[in-house]
Amino acid sequence: MAKKGYIIGCDFGTDSVRAVVVGTGGGEKASAVAPYPRWSRGLYCDAGSNRFRQHPLDYTESLVNAVRGALSELPAGAAKQVAGIGIDTTGSTPCPVDEAGTPLALLPEFADNPNAMFVLWKDHTAVEEAAEINRATAAWSGPDFTAYEGGIYSSEWFWAKILHILRRDEAVRRAAFSWVEHCDWMPALLTGCTDPLTLKRSRCAAGHKAMWHAAWGGLPDEEFLADLDPLLAGLRERLYTETFTSDVSAGGLCPEWAEKLGLPEGIAVAVGAFDAHMGAVGGGIKPATLTKIMGTSTCDMMVAIPGVIGEKQVAGICGQVEGSIIPGMIGLEAGQSGFGDVYAWFVDLLFWPLRFVQPSGSGEDEELKLKQEIKDTILENLTRAAEELDMENTGLLALDWLNGRRTPDADQRLKGALIGLTLGTTAPMIFRALVEATAFGSRAIVDRFRREGVAIDEVVALGGIAQKSGFVMQVSADVLNMPIKVAKSKETCALGAAMFGAAAAGLYPTLPQAQEAMSGGFVGTYNPDPERAARYNTLYGWYLELGAGLEDQLRIL
Repeated sequence: MAKKGYIIGCDFGTDSVRAVVVGTGGGEKASAVAPYPRWSRGLYCDAGSNRFRQHPLDYTESLVNAVRGALSELPAGAAKQVAGIGIDTTGSTPCPVDEAGTPLALLPEFADNPNAMFVLWKDHTAVEEAAEINRATAAWSGPDFTAYEGGIYSSEWFWAKILHILRRDEAVRRAAFSWVEHCDWMPALLTGCTDPLTLKRSRCAAGHKAMWHAAWGGLPDEEFLADLDPLLAGLRERLYTETFTSDVSAGGLCPEWAEKLGLPEGIAVAVGAFDAHMGAVGGGIKPATLTKIMGTSTCDMMVAIPGVIGEKQVAGICGQVEGSIIPGMIGLEAGQSGFGDVYAWFVDLLFWPLRFVQPSGSGEDEELKLKQEIKDTILENLTRAAEELDMENTGLLALDWLNGRRTPDADQRLKGALIGLTLGTTAPMIFRALVEATAFGSRAIVDRFRREGVAIDEVVALGGIAQKSGFVMQVSADVLNMPIKVAKSKETCALGAAMFGAAAAGLYPTLPQAQEAMSGGFVGTYNPDPERAARYNTLYGWYLELGAGLEDQLRIL
């Protein structure tokens, strides 16, 4: 039994950072959320060109606000009982750094340069670079460096993003000594060990996004990288060879950050990892359990015992990496590039006319408030109306690739589609078709795992959509024709990070023991309706046919 005290889990999401204080014996005691101020204002991003960048100050300022906010909810003096910190981030979200490991955007000359910032997971500016990497691996006479990443490299990942920026920004290229993932930089910063040559790198990030694998000695060969583009020559030796699982301590909390956060100096900071991987741990992942993190996108996570999966390379997913989720097991990642973002896009589309209604002047604040209230209720009313529709009365079928396709078979060039429109089509009909399309995308992932010999006995969902939208969850259960259990914790990624923090602090001998002791359990289950499941099976077949028929056209539009 762990000594009585607290662990902090920090979850750096797309829009904000969440800090959760968890008892070492279980139970979430306090939490706080801090939005990223620059990101909230839309700075450094251009959705039209799929450019999404985040300033490192957004991360550091929001971390202080979130941790101190959570600690303020505890009894006086409780901060002294915090024994460790675990951190997860979105990924792949790399950033160029100087020789000291300082992100270039923190230097005066690069303060407003998006290319010197963290390149967010959803940034797809590197589509052409990803295509080049795939062509280069196919032509390479040595090992296939994408073999353990589903066989296809994505524009969302490490090397494609680096190459894209090196080609387009000479000043950044000259100043960048190395590159770090967000999940590596945060623990390095908190421990005062930011040297890019010595900081502890995440096994999760390296294996799933950077083509790292022990079979070929770590990262791809220097010769391969230099052949891909001479701009990559020499970078490999300024990166890393060794990687670490997140039950390992990255070091102790340094004095500077102990003071900023109001925590004891020297407490353990776990090696970082991606949000979905730590979230899967917080959701109780185990072999044959598909854990779906359902938010702006989805990440579909599984673990397999090495002796069961053997040398099998699962095609078309986002990687299989020993220790990326649970140390000693193979972590399997899949997902959808757009899920909640698909619904948010449609809400924004409907709200478009109101953006151009100018306040009259006398009641400007009231009018702005009313516009926000209207936007806030659109999704609620759409959901209610769509839920009342019979699934076969919409006459619509959609493809969910509005942000490209992550799995199966990553292709960020793809775009969404909607067919069957008539003059009688309503907004709720379209919304229902979009919800069904995202569920069909989830089904395609399940089918791919099963065809590749990976058993799925149960499904666990977590994240904002799992907690908030019964309609989406029921449609998903009907389409999958499987019960879906919903994790009780509203902050499952941060809870998983806390579990890693407890293991890194030595409070539990293994991560599974920390997982068992600190688990939040489940809040309920969505069971499929047999009749709807049968009807959706037919529609799913049409979804697959539509996608196969339109893929070539959608890539070039």
